[in-house]
Amino acid sequence: MWLKWLPWRYVVRRIARAHGFLDPLTVLSRLHGFAQPAEVAAPLELLRAGVVFHARGLMNTAAIQHNLDWVWPYWVERQFDPHDDAFIPRAFSITHVNLTHRNWTAVGLPDCDALPIVDPRGLVTPLWDAWSLDGWLVAEDGRQLIPSQAPAARQAWDFSDGLAVVTHTALRGLSLESRADVVAEHGSAVCRLALTASADAPAWLAVVLRPYNPEGVSFIHDVAVSDDGRTWQVNGEHLVELSEPGESQRLSDYSGSDVHRNLLTPTSQRRITCQVGMATAAALFRVDRDATRRIIVKVPLPPDDSHGPRVLAASAPASWSGLFARACRLRVPDPRCRFLYEAALRTLILHSPGDVFPGPYTYKRFWFRDAAFLINALLCAGFTDRVERVLKLFPSRQNRSGYFLSQEGEWDSNGEALWTLHRYCELTGRPPLPEWKRPIQLAARWIIRKRLPAEPPRPEAGLFPAGFSAEHLGPNDYYYWDDFWGTAGLRAAGDMLDMLGDRHGGGRCRREADDFLQAIDRSLSATAPGRDGPGVPASPYRRMDAGAIGSLAAGYPLGLWEATDPRLLATVEFLMEHCFFEGGFFQDMIHSGINAYLTLHVAQVLLRAGDPRGLDLLRTVAELASPTGQWPEAIHPRTRGGCMGDGHHAWASAEWLLAMRSLFVREEADRLVLAGGIAPEWLDQNESLFCGPTPTRFGPVSITIEPGGESVRVEWSGQWRASAPQIEIRLPGVAAVTPPRGQTSLVLQRAAAP
Repeated sequence: MWLKWLPWRYVVRRIARAHGFLDPLTVLSRLHGFAQPAEVAAPLELLRAGVVFHARGLMNTAAIQHNLDWVWPYWVERQFDPHDDAFIPRAFSITHVNLTHRNWTAVGLPDCDALPIVDPRGLVTPLWDAWSLDGWLVAEDGRQLIPSQAPAARQAWDFSDGLAVVTHTALRGLSLESRADVVAEHGSAVCRLALTASADAPAWLAVVLRPYNPEGVSFIHDVAVSDDGRTWQVNGEHLVELSEPGESQRLSDYSGSDVHRNLLTPTSQRRITCQVGMATAAALFRVDRDATRRIIVKVPLPPDDSHGPRVLAASAPASWSGLFARACRLRVPDPRCRFLYEAALRTLILHSPGDVFPGPYTYKRFWFRDAAFLINALLCAGFTDRVERVLKLFPSRQNRSGYFLSQEGEWDSNGEALWTLHRYCELTGRPPLPEWKRPIQLAARWIIRKRLPAEPPRPEAGLFPAGFSAEHLGPNDYYYWDDFWGTAGLRAAGDMLDMLGDRHGGGRCRREADDFLQAIDRSLSATAPGRDGPGVPASPYRRMDAGAIGSLAAGYPLGLWEATDPRLLATVEFLMEHCFFEGGFFQDMIHSGINAYLTLHVAQVLLRAGDPRGLDLLRTVAELASPTGQWPEAIHPRTRGGCMGDGHHAWASAEWLLAMRSLFVREEADRLVLAGGIAPEWLDQNESLFCGPTPTRFGPVSITIEPGGESVRVEWSGQWRASAPQIEIRLPGVAAVTPPRGQTSLVLQRAAAP
């Protein structure tokens, strides 16, 4: 406690000025002037992640720009090329980071949290945030096939035998294919890279060890080659195993430049040590003319580290296919949509090995915000057992005050946690676990106490305090996003407490939820004179801007407002007119790119309102997906590569799955809406459409749509928990129909084409 009495502010200012620096405290106070006063200036976790990110960027600055004769990963080859749209001038940039091609695809096994990543040219990073492996093909006549430098490549996420990323490059008679996956050997996970090379002249296939990954430099200080030439030991710890010894080995330290420089020069060296941490290695394998050579490289994934267990769970399925026996199936005529749905299922499995996280690399950590959408998608797809494992961890993430803590200063997490627990109860028909009662009570009490007083009657009265909220909305403010989640959380708590026998507590939560929603309405009314139209800004103190995307939560996913609420639709209209780029939502703040998952939020609001433009947004998002069926968090408007966050963003995949489900079935408070988003062109192909079984609050349901020229037959079957719910058929181009309860099919006549 005595530290706070020290004149530290004076000391900091004095030291800074003595050395000719700006006063940092004055700078911070100026920065805070752009935000509303808040308890937490910025979440410590984000600051920590930012420091780590830019620390690597500093290393990149020191390592890359004066070593451009090295072979670098794909993003560097593009971003440092002045002929490329990805080029970024370096000038006064303190750090050099990947802002143009943040794309990678994870491979792995169910129930194992080891997630090696593969970049767009096949560079494999087997261990989290570590070095990488690559394959090159070098002909003896001087031709070279370096995938990161190749003008084109074909890449796919292959489901035919497990889960693998297959990358194929070819150039002037040289051909190289890499196949990266994770396999189980003796109960442990192993990253496997299979390289297959062919050439029209004598050549060498090189298996190369690289001191970097898709973020930049990752140090290699020591490489030792085993006596039989089949194993590298990297940094005295990890092993790289070759299926056969190379005909020759090549090692180099930083002073000797990249191993690529003298790749075909024979050497007898068996170990290299590099104090700089830029050691490189290559094993060379002869490829005869018009012949094919295949080499398999394996990296045993360690049994544990700071990012969780790598040993397979005892209950791990024997195969990927076994996981999908009871999963929600989708059948539509569009092969791209089908592929993206199947990819989304696998992404969700990879990212829920026991906990749930929104990415395999940059975002391999837990947030309640991302978890709400990931868990909802897992539930809707039928993966209840995976969800139960995650939900059992929720109480351990709650502090004594009742705060479900992801990051300090973010007030949406309690609402998200409660909504997610309730969603589980809704979709499974099961009551909350008895041990959830106390956490639910504490969480609801935290929301109630966290709200600002209703007096004096300021625009933020009755709302949550200013906070950082979803980081892409802007600086600290009184975000409606937080308030909508808080309201939904209280409603969820009310229902769950009723089920747990606490009707008094349940009733209080519902009353508080109603009061919270009224406070939001009062805030919007109070600030309406300063806005153009009824759209909902991000906060009472913001003009309409891209941050208004957060206010759509009132419609999707929370359903607090009716589908056609003028405020909701006006917000969508503003966003589509002012914040879209080439058909996708462009988030100006922080992300500065096209967001697939936020575009799908807009699509969900439109589809719920019966607006066919929602389908246009789905088509745009499908086009923005990578060849492996993934989306980065934000997409560069020119390169179409990632410019923010994780390159394999599980939240985006979850949104795609939820959007595909919404085309067939959508839950409203008192009914199920079926076929409300079916694309008209799908009905013209006379192919059967199907979705199911997918859980709903009324019970699991399956929907079949049989086009037949001028008529369409819609069939549904459900395992209803009580009596059959009210069904509403909203097939596009056909007037909405409400069949009698208990009916299970309907034939509709389509309007004649003009």
